[in-house]
Amino acid sequence: MSSDSFPRTAYIHVPFCRHRCGYCDFTLIAGRDDLVGDYLAALSREMRFHEHDIDAGRSPLDTLFLGGGTPTHPEPADLRRLFALLYDRFEWTSDAEVSVEANPLDLTDEKRAILDESGVNRISLGVQSFSAETLKLLERDHAPDDIPAVVRRVQRQCENVSVDLIFGVPGQTLAEWMETLRRGIELGVPHISTYGLTFESGTAFETRRQRGQLARAPEELERDMYAAAMDVLTAAGYEQYEISNFARPGFECRHNQVYWQGREYFAYGPGAARYVHGRRETNIRSVLGWLSKLERNESPVGDAEELAPEARARELIYLGLRTSHGVRGDEFRERTGFVLNDLVGDAIRSQQVLGLLDDEGDAIRLTREGKFVADRVVLEFL
Repeated sequence: MSSDSFPRTAYIHVPFCRHRCGYCDFTLIAGRDDLVGDYLAALSREMRFHEHDIDAGRSPLDTLFLGGGTPTHPEPADLRRLFALLYDRFEWTSDAEVSVEANPLDLTDEKRAILDESGVNRISLGVQSFSAETLKLLERDHAPDDIPAVVRRVQRQCENVSVDLIFGVPGQTLAEWMETLRRGIELGVPHISTYGLTFESGTAFETRRQRGQLARAPEELERDMYAAAMDVLTAAGYEQYEISNFARPGFECRHNQVYWQGREYFAYGPGAARYVHGRRETNIRSVLGWLSKLERNESPVGDAEELAPEARARELIYLGLRTSHGVRGDEFRERTGFVLNDLVGDAIRSQQVLGLLDDEGDAIRLTREGKFVADRVVLEFL
C-alpha cells in the first residue's frame, strides 16, 4: 500500500491528572502517577497492535497532538520516554505541527526544554478564566496573575500558544467574561478557544446541579457571552475559523482541521478514536480496562464502524458546517460522489428560511444566528 494512503495525523491520549476538575468528563485517572510506566508500556503495545495501519518504517506525520488528561503532568523522565516511544513509530515532517495540551503550572523549565527538544511547536494552555472566583469554582490550580508570566516563558521558545477560555460558569457575569476576553487578548497569543460550560452526566458538577447546589447560566446570558466572544475577538484581529476557535491568520490549528475536514487519523490511548482506511474505532474509556486489555495483548477497541457512503457524506456536511469554510459543492461532490443539493436540498432550504444558513450557490455556511444554535442546525443534515 502506498504511503500516500496512510494518515499523516496522529492523536495520543495521555490520561493523567493531578486532580479531576468538577466539570470534566474526559478520559483520565487522577492521583495514579504509579501507573505512568504501565501506560507507556501499554501505549507501545497498542502501536504494535496496529502496525498493519502504519507505513513501513517510521510513518510521516504532518500533525501530532497530545491531549488528555494533562500530557504535561508526568515527570520529566516519563515525558522523555513518551516522545522517544512516539519517535520510534513516527517522524515529524519538516513543517509538522506538534501540539501539546498543558496545565499552566506544569510547565517547569525542565519540561519546557523537553517539549522544545521533542519538536513541540504548539502549546494549548488550559487557562479557562481570569477570575479568581471562577477558577476556584472550576477547581483549577493556578491564579489569574500566574498566566502572563507562564505565556511569556513559553513564547520564548514556542510562538504558537493557544489558550482555552470557558463561559457560562455558574455565577459568572457578562462583565467578568468580557474582562477574561480582554486579558486573553492582552497575552498576545495567536489562538484562543472559547467553550460554553456543559454539565455532563457523571461529573461532579452535574451531581451538584441535580442536588440544587449549582445552576446553569441562563440561556440568554450564555448567548450574550458567545456573541461577546465573536465580536471582541474578531475586532482584535482573530478570525473565527470554527464554532469555538479563533486564530490570527496562519495560526489555525492544523490538527483539528483534519477532523473537521473528515480526513483520516491515527489515535492511541484510553478513549482515543481513530479513523483509518475508512474504519472508525474507539478505544474503551476506562484507563484501567485499557491497560488490562493490552497487558493481555488484546485489542482495546470498544466500538468500531464503517460508514455507508451516504452516511459518510452527511457526516462531512455536519463537520464542515462547524467551520468558516463551510461546505463547498464542488469539493463535496469530488469527495463523496453526491450532489449537495440533491442529497440535502430540503434541509438547506429549511435552515435558510430560518435565517440559520447561507446558501451562496457554490457553498453553504452557518449565518451568525446559526452559530448560536449550531448543534441543532448541523443535526438536520445527519
